[in-house]
Amino acid sequence: MSKKDFYEILGVSKSATAEEIKKAYRKKAIEFHPDKNPGNPLAEENFKLAAEAYEVLSDPNKKAKYDQYGHQAFDGTGGFGGHGHMNMDDIFSQFGDIFGGAFGGSGFGGFGGNSGGQRRVKGSNLRIKVKLTLEEIANGVEKKVKVKRKIQALGVKYKTCSTCNGQGQVLKVTNTILGRMQTATTCHVCGGSGQTIESKPHNADAYGMILEDETVSIKIPAGVVDGMQLKVSGKGNDAPGNGVAGDLIVAIEEQEHEFLKREGENLHYDLYISFAEAALGVSKDIEAINGKVRIKLEEGIQSGKILRLKGKGIPSLNSYGNGDLLVHVNVWTPKTLSKEQRQFFEKSMTDENFIPHPEKTDKSFFEKVKDMFS
Repeated sequence: MSKKDFYEILGVSKSATAEEIKKAYRKKAIEFHPDKNPGNPLAEENFKLAAEAYEVLSDPNKKAKYDQYGHQAFDGTGGFGGHGHMNMDDIFSQFGDIFGGAFGGSGFGGFGGNSGGQRRVKGSNLRIKVKLTLEEIANGVEKKVKVKRKIQALGVKYKTCSTCNGQGQVLKVTNTILGRMQTATTCHVCGGSGQTIESKPHNADAYGMILEDETVSIKIPAGVVDGMQLKVSGKGNDAPGNGVAGDLIVAIEEQEHEFLKREGENLHYDLYISFAEAALGVSKDIEAINGKVRIKLEEGIQSGKILRLKGKGIPSLNSYGNGDLLVHVNVWTPKTLSKEQRQFFEKSMTDENFIPHPEKTDKSFFEKVKDMFS
């Protein structure tokens, strides 16, 4: 089942401004907020969908990738990017300030606002870079990486923070010309978790954490591009107490291929042939992404000819098929000649058959470049 378009979820057009997107999300989130729809699973699902849409469309970089690649820019395979798997804690911790006082104070009822309930903080994210060959990008790959992340130490005990009484926030009342104003700020003692450490092992830090190596399996979909960032939810640092773990951000680095050059979903290959091969025609084995491919060059082929091999390029992230492999034919001119070779070419210079006679159907260099990008 295909995912619903993010713009459709928020009810905005692709040309909507950042402020219009924010306003649309606020309207949807208030409409489907759990406090207004207790026990309604459909409303909760719509609330999560709106948050997912806003997370992407409110970020210029993510929005640009979504406009170009759609959901596959983040999801890939195996639920990449975290979209479709956001939980309520993620939403409230990331977008809580967008509501102002819509649900009692600056927070959310039941999730760290003024209506009771303990706030769950989120651990910090971790970032790694993964190098991929062109073959791995074309076929998709599962990588296992070792990550050093903070986890809660065994035996650590927490107690309710006495400063905020477990709320994670403290209220402050100030007198203004408009009257008494009440604001809520994150508790500076517990950092918003609502808990402080009662006891901890000697090897744990001040927050009850220890560093531990963990091997994380990352499923990378075919068609990713250099610089793209993928997210593995819950594989960042743990948070103290009852908090939720941060995420592992995976930056893609594409390694240069020995023969193939990538341009979007298309690949380019430079094929060099001799004068004799160009004149007589020849069959050649060329490098493709998944092995060699044999092509036949007709007699009299010209230097600069571009042969397009359909579907031999990189898969589309949107599952729209594969790009093409463009073979650029280059006739190699020798830099040195033997006496006999020189005599042959000196005679050829006056031979009518060797004098260039381009036909009207032969395209110019600029026309070939134009066709290549069309």
